[in-house]
Amino acid sequence: MVADGSAKPSLDLQAGVQPSLLQGFPDRKQHAGPRFADHLPVARVLVESSLPHLDRPFDYGVPSALDKDARPGARVKVKFNGQDLSGFITERVAESDAGHTLLPLAKVVSPVPVLTPDIRDLATAVAARYAGTVSDVLRVAVPPRVARLEKDYPAGVDAAAPMEDGAAGTAAPSVTGVQSGAWGDYRNGPAFLRHLAEGGSPRAVLNPLRAYGPAAWPHVLAQAVAAACASGRGALVVVPDNRDLDRLEEAVKKVLPDQAVARLTAEDGPTPRYQNFLRLLAGTARVAIGTRSAAYAPVKDLGLVVCWDDGDDLLIEQRAPYAHAREVLLLRAEQAGAACLLAGHTRSTEVHRLVETGWALSVEAGRNVVRGIVPRVVNTADSFEQERDPLARIARLPAAAWRAAKEGLERGPVLVQVARAGYVPSLVCETCREPARCGACQGPLALPGGGSVLPQCRWCSTPALEWGCSLCGGRKLRKGATGVMRTAEELGRGFPGKTVVTSSGDQVKASVGPGKSLVVATVGAEPVAEGGYATALLLDGDSLLRRENLRAGEDTVRRWFNAAALVRPASDGGLVVVTASESSAVGALLRWDPAGYAGRELSLRVELQLPPAVRIASVTGPRAAVEHFTAAVAAQLHPAGISLRTAGPAPVVLNGPPSTRRSGDDVRTLLFFPYAQAAAVTRVLRATRAATAAKRSAEPFQLRLDGVDVL
Repeated sequence: MVADGSAKPSLDLQAGVQPSLLQGFPDRKQHAGPRFADHLPVARVLVESSLPHLDRPFDYGVPSALDKDARPGARVKVKFNGQDLSGFITERVAESDAGHTLLPLAKVVSPVPVLTPDIRDLATAVAARYAGTVSDVLRVAVPPRVARLEKDYPAGVDAAAPMEDGAAGTAAPSVTGVQSGAWGDYRNGPAFLRHLAEGGSPRAVLNPLRAYGPAAWPHVLAQAVAAACASGRGALVVVPDNRDLDRLEEAVKKVLPDQAVARLTAEDGPTPRYQNFLRLLAGTARVAIGTRSAAYAPVKDLGLVVCWDDGDDLLIEQRAPYAHAREVLLLRAEQAGAACLLAGHTRSTEVHRLVETGWALSVEAGRNVVRGIVPRVVNTADSFEQERDPLARIARLPAAAWRAAKEGLERGPVLVQVARAGYVPSLVCETCREPARCGACQGPLALPGGGSVLPQCRWCSTPALEWGCSLCGGRKLRKGATGVMRTAEELGRGFPGKTVVTSSGDQVKASVGPGKSLVVATVGAEPVAEGGYATALLLDGDSLLRRENLRAGEDTVRRWFNAAALVRPASDGGLVVVTASESSAVGALLRWDPAGYAGRELSLRVELQLPPAVRIASVTGPRAAVEHFTAAVAAQLHPAGISLRTAGPAPVVLNGPPSTRRSGDDVRTLLFFPYAQAAAVTRVLRATRAATAAKRSAEPFQLRLDGVDVL
């Protein structure tokens, strides 16, 4: 039976073979194929297929020759509709309820049980939440196999069963003692660590104040990991990118032995990733740290899950079912009864909702502590600065910001945060300010830099030799935005003799020294300065806030706080200058109140019934397919008294290079539904998608739940 109680289908042998009547599995006396195992002769296999209607286990016979290796969790090859497909054995049973003669397993690719029951259940829960397929989730959860590493996998160690006390690799890592350290600066912080070290499962939301030095967030998280290990349990930490992962690894290995920690990230390559995966599977490592796919790491006796900076879109899987690592960890914490820590310099509206509902406890610093740790923040657009500098509102680098940079360079490095990479990343018509577009693909025109004065398309690189504005017919161009390279060039001329460092694109720097230098970085690419920055200039704020996105303000605040946390305290002369116009986002930074901003945003979303106050599903594809699917979903929900609020279908706005676009005729319909009805709605969405795919009654379409970029 499948998890929901429905009967599992099986595969018939080739035509002409009579089905066995002996207890529902193949009659070995009559079957001319391989002899099946005497004990538990039926293997239930989850076939690797993204087709929704095949998202269920299928029964296969286990040949006697494969009996020893065909264990639950092992990778296998099976015959499926005339093809050789990969899959995982989910369980071995004595009988099949299919009523047909079973095909035998074609091959056991590897006897190592890489799919543990816990991860299988987690993948099933993730697929259900996002109306996807378990196979798609497992493609992310289980890394590609590196066969030569499996010879070192402990013989006789079955990851599907708990290991006995004293077995190799099962001892808790040696921890010298749990120190509260920086946690002492936060209300409820020491209590959280103490509860964790005593074997409890507290759930907390933390906003660390500092991003550099011994009290930086990596060390704060490392202390929580050490507390979980002190209770004899494992821990799992997920961060957005490799720069964060490097810092976290260094901090964790200061409180735990190296062999206790396993690093999981695809950027390290298949061999290190699979080797660390096997260490966790065998229990020789008890702490997993990594990027988004590490959320599925097979940690033994999991006691703590941690997500850092959950507002970063790098934590969203880019393949179906587009799961967010935060949600995967929340499901895992519930499944394992583990503690949960959601941390970041700011607070997403999703996380604030968990605090307001009482699911998690807020761990915050008191105002007196905040004032002693954070830098002073100045806004060049306030009334005081406007009186001193009337042009501050329109200048990209107002006089106050220029003075702050000059004074900061006398004390240490100065950070300049800009919104765009490149030189002049966008051009507009000088007459009407309409964005300049490529005549070949309608991509944005830009100046590439490097001394070139000829505009070219950012998408297809076609030079704009004879450009003309499609709106007013103008022939002259002007800058629409200034990129990091142009900003660095201008600052280099303004501060002769000073070192200018850039960090953006594929040239992101992890750290800079304490010297007196100008560090110009795009948002999210700011290096960590040894000893902290003396000053930070946050430019292009209005450009970030004006983006046509529901989360533009929330995301801008997150990027500002992440940069400001790299600056020294006000008592050491630390200063942050933000050039955006007055807004609630600027006010949150001035007051250093990320929780207040998240609460305000969430209350507005509740009033307007927008995510995350409600859940959302987007259906994108050809109009006929979208309309057919949404009508079928509505028809199935109607008997249950559930009526969805919908928006659309509306044409999809084309964006990005032509090679990444969907058809120009695609439309999108948005479906909004409350959390109380989410389980029923996602179940219907998933079943309807599977039925539509099985009948091939419509063209392919995309179903995505809780996408952050659709509004």
